[in-house]
Amino acid sequence: MKESSLTKQQQKEKIRERYKGVDPDVLEVIPARKKPDFYDDVPRRVAVYVRVSTDNINQTSSYELQKNYYEDLVRRHENWTLVKIYADEGISGTSLKKRDDFVRMIRDCKEGKIDLIITKSVSRFARNIVDCIGITRELGSLKPPVGVFFETEHIFTLKDDAEMGLSFLATIAQEESHVKSNIMNASLEMRFSHGIVLTPVLLGYDHDENGELVINEEEAKTVRLIFFMYLYGYTCQQIAETLTSLECETKKGNTTWSPASVLQQLRNERHCGDVLTRKTFTPSYLNHKSKKNEGERTQHRWRNHHEAIISMDDFIAVQHLINNAKYGNKGILPELQVVHEGALKGFVSINPRWAAFRDVDYEVASESVYSNEEYNSPEPKQIEVKSGDFDLRGFEIARSQFFDSIEKICVTFSIKSVKFSKACLQKLGNVQFIEMLVHPAEHLVAVRPAAKDDRNAIRWGKTDKKGGCEPRIITGVAFLRTVYSLFGWEEKYRYRIQGVRRHKNMESVILFDMKETEVFMPRETLLAGSVDEGRELLDKDVRPVVPNTRSSIRAYPSAWADNFGSNYYRHAQARELSTIDIDGAWQITEKAQPFSNTELNITPPEELAKGIRRIIEEKKQGRKTDGPVHT
Repeated sequence: MKESSLTKQQQKEKIRERYKGVDPDVLEVIPARKKPDFYDDVPRRVAVYVRVSTDNINQTSSYELQKNYYEDLVRRHENWTLVKIYADEGISGTSLKKRDDFVRMIRDCKEGKIDLIITKSVSRFARNIVDCIGITRELGSLKPPVGVFFETEHIFTLKDDAEMGLSFLATIAQEESHVKSNIMNASLEMRFSHGIVLTPVLLGYDHDENGELVINEEEAKTVRLIFFMYLYGYTCQQIAETLTSLECETKKGNTTWSPASVLQQLRNERHCGDVLTRKTFTPSYLNHKSKKNEGERTQHRWRNHHEAIISMDDFIAVQHLINNAKYGNKGILPELQVVHEGALKGFVSINPRWAAFRDVDYEVASESVYSNEEYNSPEPKQIEVKSGDFDLRGFEIARSQFFDSIEKICVTFSIKSVKFSKACLQKLGNVQFIEMLVHPAEHLVAVRPAAKDDRNAIRWGKTDKKGGCEPRIITGVAFLRTVYSLFGWEEKYRYRIQGVRRHKNMESVILFDMKETEVFMPRETLLAGSVDEGRELLDKDVRPVVPNTRSSIRAYPSAWADNFGSNYYRHAQARELSTIDIDGAWQITEKAQPFSNTELNITPPEELAKGIRRIIEEKKQGRKTDGPVHT
């Protein structure tokens, strides 16, 4: 009879019959091998892991006590053999970095030298839950498996029920490190905000009985020699060779110098009497990787905190020289230049090779030419409709950004480069060199022709195959970060701006309104992992449109959503044009002049040379030198 034809009751009886079991004489049960337990008295090669949190001398006794305790523990088990006590001193448990003995122990396990690891607690083994669970799983999967016994918690990792408790305890240990990290950061912040600064040892200074910095005159000679030589034009490599040949000592007593150690002295603001806190910080308490503080953490700077070895002006000049040297401008001291008169009054010239200035420096330079008056954009002129003319109020000129921009005057900025359209070159007569200027308050950029030998000249064009002129990409890593900061742009995005040409008296200038930008955002910003970030941006001032490239999505200012363009009459007085349309204020070729506040009272070259010779002679008299000395 088919099973499908059985009644429901018959089917249930058949299932019950099937599960009544079988004859024990027919079925043989082969029991599983008992899983190892920590308390089994079987032969084992045992490793002990010990870690103390700091390398303070007071922790030495703690380490020795743990060492003695575990040696006795292994001796009490006849079948146990102590392989080694692995110990790390002064190392955090949140990362495997620098935990040399821990890493060595895991490697020995993989090589089959260890059967069992004993450690005091989960927090001693690892304060990182990923490391803790990952490593114990890895050890348990070895053949034969290696177990870890956490003595305080009585957890043995080879038992089936161990992982849940271990995960919970590892999470607590990790969070404990997180809390300690936050407490330490809060403590530092309270110290700094109340004027209690940390002043680590530094060449040129000692600490008095109150912990204050006082000049060590012999070391100060070395510091002065480093700064004088760099200001005079020597490279870090040449300075390092000189210091080594003179057997000048570092703060740690070494007499071998490297370019990096020289640069470290040149960068330290404490040599000019200031103290700057939080130059670096640790974003993650788990990996302890240090990162340069670029505004992520609050900083405090104390002026004239202690006696200076180097003057402030000399120190600032050195910083400018170092920043410029990164872009091939060795020995060139940069200066800001601002236009004082004419239509471009208040515009600051941009040198593409200078990285020494911040956005606030450009703002101060621009404001300086207006004396005490505040800059106000010219009010739009009143346009009257004459009798017989069409009244075009209410009509709008559609924005050119909504149409193909290939033949338009436009420029595209990224954090690394700038590229102008071919139309820009054509409107300025296909010149190959231009000067780019910025007005920080008005958010305007101007471009005008420049001579090849002009200090701030930028080559924006190159000769094409037909003998004409075509755009070239302008590398701007030295100054573009400052431009992005001036306009409040996001470094991960590209920005395109359309411009207008103004022509008068056979002279031309192109202006770009940096408030009227198209934004090109990476597609993944909105469609992948950065959705929230993309939405936050959209909520502020842009709206996306249909993607026009595979890699990016174009967005426009949200203010454009309610109109097609600007009012007809308002368009005739575009903001970027009205700025320079003041009667009698053309003078578009007016040269930019050095910003007076950027003039530094730098030690003159002849005094630098005298200082270098004097210090070298004093060093030679103090000790013999074997190698050549640069003078």
